[in-house]
Amino acid sequence: MGRILIADDHDALRRGLARALTDAGHEVDEAPNGNAAIQCLHDGHYDLVLSDLKMGGSDGLDVLRTTKALHPSTAVILMTAFGSVSTAVEAMKIGAFDFVQKPFEIEEMEVKVEKALEVRRLRHELDYLRHTQQDIYDFDRIVGSSPALQQVLGVVRKVAKSNTTVLIRGETGSGKELIAGAIHHNSLRSGRNFVKVNCAALQENLLESELFGHEKGAFTGADKQRIGRFEQADGGSLFLDEIGDMSPNTQAKILRVLQEHEFERLGGTRTLRVDVRLVAATNRDLPSMVASGQFREDLYYRLNVVSIEMPPLRDRKEDIVPLAEFFIHRFAGELKKKIDGVDTDAQKMLMRYNWPGNIRELENAIERAILLTEGSTIGAGDLRLGESPAAGGARDASPVVKIPPTGIALEEIEKTALVEALRMSNWVQKDAAELLAISPRVMNYKIKTLGIALPRSRRQLAVAG
Repeated sequence: MGRILIADDHDALRRGLARALTDAGHEVDEAPNGNAAIQCLHDGHYDLVLSDLKMGGSDGLDVLRTTKALHPSTAVILMTAFGSVSTAVEAMKIGAFDFVQKPFEIEEMEVKVEKALEVRRLRHELDYLRHTQQDIYDFDRIVGSSPALQQVLGVVRKVAKSNTTVLIRGETGSGKELIAGAIHHNSLRSGRNFVKVNCAALQENLLESELFGHEKGAFTGADKQRIGRFEQADGGSLFLDEIGDMSPNTQAKILRVLQEHEFERLGGTRTLRVDVRLVAATNRDLPSMVASGQFREDLYYRLNVVSIEMPPLRDRKEDIVPLAEFFIHRFAGELKKKIDGVDTDAQKMLMRYNWPGNIRELENAIERAILLTEGSTIGAGDLRLGESPAAGGARDASPVVKIPPTGIALEEIEKTALVEALRMSNWVQKDAAELLAISPRVMNYKIKTLGIALPRSRRQLAVAG
């Protein structure tokens, strides 16, 4: 399905084409001459333009040039009864997809239209994934042999070939996006677009425009039409990350798309139909949010057809060193440094650490260590993980509390432990609470009652949030 503009001053031909393409499921606009077509191109976006070469006012080459200037990815097919080899060559140089001689059969044009839209979809996907190594989604290339990860991949293998909606749960940085990508790239939709949206990164009105698109004039600043992510993902997969941060109004619209496979752009009246496989992810407790009325129960059950729980890195100890070596190989090449690996002490340090930031934290730690190291291997001193390695790497890592001869209040020991956990977690209270095996609510209470002062930037963030 595509949005098509037909520009031709021959009314019968234009209307016949429009009727046939509309019956085939496309969204079609008509322009009776070149000037009207150019105005349509300024007002909106099209997947394909069918334009007569000889028209009153602006001709087909003008329409072609305008299309490529305003919308470079839009395909253009020129039609003419007065074609010549030189004109066809010029059209192809400007960027026409095809050049069709009149008269032609409607069925012939329908085939060319489908071919043009398919090529456009493939080019869009190549552009979208240009900087993405698709082979990282191959099951054999996903780093990790831990039972926890293999259990996840076992589920992915089973659901990838279906069109089932999948909900991926897990802590921030645990690899939810990688699993979403593996689901798409191992599915029957792998030749179509894999579109990603972070629902927590946008305000409600911006998120709706991002997802569903908008018409020109839909709101202040909407100076042109915007194609939303659902349309971009038509025939492919849409990954909605942090879906638990979505407003109730947007939740209702997502539910409608899942149920009816249709929606309207903001400010629009046309109902658009799409075929999209939805994969969602969250680090929040959706059942609790449903119970408290923060998340729609009907949407939750629509999303939770298949649920995949991503294990945190601390539950995948066997994968820590292989992941570290994977990041070393990547960053050593980018930073043009020869790094052979991680020494024994550094490996022990990596294994002891709790990794509140999961794989993302490990990735950042390795990149930083490669920058800091002076040798050919990463040592314990190159890792800044908020804890001191034992001398020689052989001492017992069990925590030791030193009590001075004069004694010390238990409250002071507790305060010291809280501050240390906060430092190790970059002052993220939720992560520090996990290190101490307490709830975020208890952590917040103790910070207040013990008078622990957070760094200024953290206080500002807390107030802003």
